Amino acid sequence: MTFTPYARPPRAGRREWTALVVLLLPCLLVSMDVSVLYFALPFLSAELAPTGVEQLWIFDVYGFVLAGLLITMGALGDRIGRRRLLLCGAALFGVASVLAAYAQSAPMLIAARAVLGIGGATLMPSTLALIRNLFHDAEQRGKAVAIWSGGTMGGIAIGPVLSGVLLEHFWWGSVFLINTPAMVLLLVAGPLLLPEFKSPAAGRFDLPGSLLSLAAVLPVVYGIKELARSGFEVLPACAVVAGLLAAVAFVRRQRAARQPMLDLELLRHRGYSGSVLMNLLAMFALVGSAVFFTQYLQSVRGMSPLEAALWNVVPTLAVGAAAPAATALARRIDRTLVIIGSFLAAAGGFLWVSRMAADTPLWTVLLGASVYGAGVVMVMSLGTELALGVTPPERAGSASALLESGTELGGALGMAILGTLGNAVYRGGIDDAVLEGLPAGAADTVRETLAGAAAVAGELPGRAGEALLSAARTAFLGGLYTAMLGAAGVMALGALLTALLLRGTRTQPPPVEGASAPSASTASGTSTSPTTSADPATSTASAPSTTPAS
Repeated sequence: MTFTPYARPPRAGRREWTALVVLLLPCLLVSMDVSVLYFALPFLSAELAPTGVEQLWIFDVYGFVLAGLLITMGALGDRIGRRRLLLCGAALFGVASVLAAYAQSAPMLIAARAVLGIGGATLMPSTLALIRNLFHDAEQRGKAVAIWSGGTMGGIAIGPVLSGVLLEHFWWGSVFLINTPAMVLLLVAGPLLLPEFKSPAAGRFDLPGSLLSLAAVLPVVYGIKELARSGFEVLPACAVVAGLLAAVAFVRRQRAARQPMLDLELLRHRGYSGSVLMNLLAMFALVGSAVFFTQYLQSVRGMSPLEAALWNVVPTLAVGAAAPAATALARRIDRTLVIIGSFLAAAGGFLWVSRMAADTPLWTVLLGASVYGAGVVMVMSLGTELALGVTPPERAGSASALLESGTELGGALGMAILGTLGNAVYRGGIDDAVLEGLPAGAADTVRETLAGAAAVAGELPGRAGEALLSAARTAFLGGLYTAMLGAAGVMALGALLTALLLRGTRTQPPPVEGASAPSASTASGTSTSPTTSADPATSTASAPSTTPAS
């Protein structure tokens, strides 16, 4: 046996950073597709005339399919190659975008959105896994993940604005067609700049396990969203139970499999499992509060949808600066302390926004939103970078997919729980006195949403309409206070759990039993087999590696 001293991982150069720019394209577009339909729905509804149920599926099918296939696609990328999966997904995403743009009926649009979800599920874990393969140096990888996180969150905010601008000049299909040129660029630049990577120890693809993961995630996400939208109903509740049972079966299969599609041993590493939980909590608070903040701008302050979307870009600027700032801080002080501080900053921002009134100066509202948005993104950026840092490169695909699945689940839970709490307070805050004289259907509409109450108030004469709208806005602000207070409580819980789970956590990737050195084939056709060791910036102990003497 000979002892090989620690060698600092190679630093990325211009080629790798240019490749990161290419990887940002799918991140932006996949996240934009979550929100791009906000303004397009009235236009496509006028042309395609979807039913109420079809409208819901036009919105939801993309997120359902994407969430359900993330784990499958992450494992598939580890086996067939992450660049190959990314390029296949880009081609599928581009074709589906054209089909959605020229859909002739609501069912055709729903089907195209489902295919977009399949493409999105291939793109997200592939981009994050390739970042792990491109950036071996911990400091550079932290910067890359920060840029990736900012791009992902920025796409969600830019989506409604871009949608509004396109609809001012073009037909509703343009909000989908804008994806195609970017996907063509990715297909051209990807083979030139992105390395190929697949794990030689991954084994055969586990089709039954893939079906079980789909059966676990899809019903749970569907059930949670339906329960949030309609209250308790038997079918969504049964879907959640069925999904949880499928999840148990999936875990049992992975434990027994010789070559599992998901490395459950990685979850025993507090750095990885803690990061998944931190990201879940952060997305829980962000998504759960977002619907109330948007309604506040539109229905309380009277902004148009496009005006509200434009003002939402202001907090996005703070978010864009927060992720790199978090990375810089984590290089100077303990990463755990930065995550705790970010959780507490987000909690403070939510508490600030919870005190909003109809006449609160807009700049103070946006400042509060910027604070909690920046805190949440700092948590997610550092959590993602930590999860990648403790993941062996050969497991990066499936590990990234599980991280993304936790984020999707957190968003669904936040919308369900915080949305339900806020709506319950709103309905309870509507005084029966202001509903006197209204038809039963109109009274139900008022109790349903603030937007519905505004529509009913607009049909009432003079002071009766003003009194109804004022009472509804007061009730809504009570619901907003409850939701924001709940989000602040979750952020405080996140800070506590971070202190308990991540303090003193080893951030060295655990050894993968039976795995040989991963192969990374560059775009030029050369192949290397780097020996993966812990990065000095992310390791508390660096033991020398041993190799057999030749």
